[in-house]
Amino acid sequence: MRSLIEQLYYGGLHPKEKVKSNDPQYIQLSQKTIEAIESWKDRLSEEEFSELETLLALYAQTHDMELASIFKYGFRLGAGIMVEVLTGEEELASKLSSFPDKFHK
Repeated sequence: MRSLIEQLYYGGLHPKEKVKSNDPQYIQLSQKTIEAIESWKDRLSEEEFSELETLLALYAQTHDMELASIFKYGFRLGAGIMVEVLTGEEELASKLSSFPDKFHK
């Protein structure tokens, strides 16, 4: 198995794809979501359902952006805490974790 640094270099780290909620309600909520979408599909015309799918896709994109920002913030905060612990310099974690989050693709 490659080290984390090697996995990072070779593009092998994909937290978004590997992390799943272990909350017991996750499966129930996922199933309810699927059932609700199927219910809307049955009640709406094909065109209306297509519009709903477009809306849900937009929501998913914004949600993915929010998750990426949360991940970056958490990563910076964790790294900042480690630096602060190792150096003894107080308030460094808050300085490092407050960098503006710029999302570029």
